[in-house]
Amino acid sequence: GWCPLSPTGAQTTQLLVEPPWRPPVLWDRVTLTCQGWGTAGATTWYKDGLQWGQEGLDHFLVTESGTYRCERPGTGLSSPVRVLDDRLVLQVLTRALLEGDTVTLCCRG
Repeated sequence: GWCPLSPTGAQTTQLLVEPPWRPPVLWDRVTLTCQGWGTAGATTWYKDGLQWGQEGLDHFLVTESGTYRCERPGTGLSSPVRVLDDRLVLQVLTRALLEGDTVTLCCRG
């Protein structure tokens, strides 16, 4: 199975984004998924710093631009993910990168 680990080995809450383009944009039909310790029903969502009405869901389709975070009782608050509503965006596919790797950028609109 999948085990979210921080660099120090402690479990953390992860906010996953599909499709895996960064930055994410609304017209890509972005789904956010919260992964962390505990049950999905214990997930708390935040949008633009305020608690937001998707409690109890571990994933949902984003319909508004903004900065999203999720929280699980056992592993805390995720890093923020900003979803844009721009008509034209320069994006990169998300994956682990090392110095010297070739990166493909995509201008999408």
